Amino acid sequence: MSLFGCSSENPPNTLLAGAPDGGSTWRSALYPEDWTPDFGADLFLPDFSYAGYRNGEGLPGSDAGGAAFDVVAQFGADPTGTADSTGAIQGAIGAAEAAGGGIVQIPDGLYRLDGVLAVSASNVVLRGAGPEKSRLFFTKDTGLEYSSHIQIRGTLASDLEIPLSADAENRSFVLEALDAQDLEPGEDIAVGWVITPEFIEEHGMTGTWEAFNDTWQPFFYRSVKAVDKSSTPHRVTIDVPLRYPVKTRDKSSVRRMKGYLREVGVERLSISNATSFDAAWGQNQVHAIELSGVDNAWLREVHSFSSPLAPASGDGAGAHLQSGGIVIKNSKRVTVAESRMGYAMNRGGGGNGYLFEMRQSSEILIRDCEATAGRHNFIQNWGFGMTGSVWLRVKSSEGRSLVEKGSSVGSTGYSEFHHSLATANLIDSSTFDDGVSIINRNFESTGAGHTGTQNVFWAARGSGLLRSLQFGTGYVIGTEGLEVITASETPLVGLGTAPDDFVEGLGAASSLVPASLYEDQLKRRLSQAP
Repeated sequence: MSLFGCSSENPPNTLLAGAPDGGSTWRSALYPEDWTPDFGADLFLPDFSYAGYRNGEGLPGSDAGGAAFDVVAQFGADPTGTADSTGAIQGAIGAAEAAGGGIVQIPDGLYRLDGVLAVSASNVVLRGAGPEKSRLFFTKDTGLEYSSHIQIRGTLASDLEIPLSADAENRSFVLEALDAQDLEPGEDIAVGWVITPEFIEEHGMTGTWEAFNDTWQPFFYRSVKAVDKSSTPHRVTIDVPLRYPVKTRDKSSVRRMKGYLREVGVERLSISNATSFDAAWGQNQVHAIELSGVDNAWLREVHSFSSPLAPASGDGAGAHLQSGGIVIKNSKRVTVAESRMGYAMNRGGGGNGYLFEMRQSSEILIRDCEATAGRHNFIQNWGFGMTGSVWLRVKSSEGRSLVEKGSSVGSTGYSEFHHSLATANLIDSSTFDDGVSIINRNFESTGAGHTGTQNVFWAARGSGLLRSLQFGTGYVIGTEGLEVITASETPLVGLGTAPDDFVEGLGAASSLVPASLYEDQLKRRLSQAP
């Protein structure tokens, strides 16, 4: 097989022409200097440059404006951590929402919150004075299973469905429908299809994928750029390319989406919610911060810190979090930057100890973030439709999966793609001192099966393990220090993942050019913008 100009004598698991020799730099065979998004056929690198707030075209929070609402001076929050400040801070949020948006200012101090905070309108930003100065600790540790302490939630729903009339190829910007008369430029859509028996069989997952069978699932959240209604079929142009083939066989359609929260953010503060060890293990999936149904949103300089309520010694000593850190669900164009999460009390089964979690979202950018001592520090989880997202310069350490409460028995907890075919995501210039994994998880986690396809590891480093056994094709380009596994280590882990993923530049991450694939692709796209 020819690698686009490279000799077919070079197998994909060896360094190709231009690889480092004596410290020289090298480029991937799949990313030449004249790369364009349509480069390559069977093997190709997706264009990841659309990830993040405003598709990478603006800095999160740079335009955040409106009135300022000081939670202490105007609403009476207690910066000493003695009195409950939930009502005061929620009052400031409510005032900002009523004003059409604004900055909820949280000055220096330690704030105790006995309840939860909820943002339910666009253009509201929670802003501290810095993660070492503005610190929020939450005390509520019951009644929050599958919920969170800071809830930023849209009311995402569909009011129109348009069946597609033709298949659409991976990397295409155009969808065809017999009748898109009611769709207009600027509107938000989800592109998806039914998880049919044929789709399941195509991926070798009959008897494994069952949780979403016969239901319509959103695979791509997009905006409409143009609708050509001059002839039939109508042609709908979208803002970001497709990441996987779309087939009418699977009853594919476009659904118009309403209810996003936009221009919302949390920045420059710290958060903790750990209380007692027993309470943390008494409920599943309690997150510190949740973004759900948001578009063009961000978290920046948000850290966890040792809770004042955590035990001083023994189980849970010094913990920051009950279970989860940050979770992003059913959203698009979100940036999480310069943030740190760590030290979860509950790192057991049932979805606990996930520090940076993404679910069924498009074009999420998590950059320059650190995660320590979770179960799965960085994770894609639950359901189809995690696409086009980027982990950039993230660092993961001390991941640990524990068997049960109070036990030290467990195994290394990898950062990983956890469920249902995460598609065309990028792990870029990141460090894993525990491990990172994209494999066939088979029947684990309610039939997770193939967890990824067409995902790219670029310049991965660390002292842990990298496992890339993806459905179809995956990519490992430039590594350093990591033990790399791309062939079947056990019959089940490798089941249905042939051929082996493309591997290039083992041990040569430091001399790989460019250092960041995402940043180079973004620079190329913006330089060509009209």
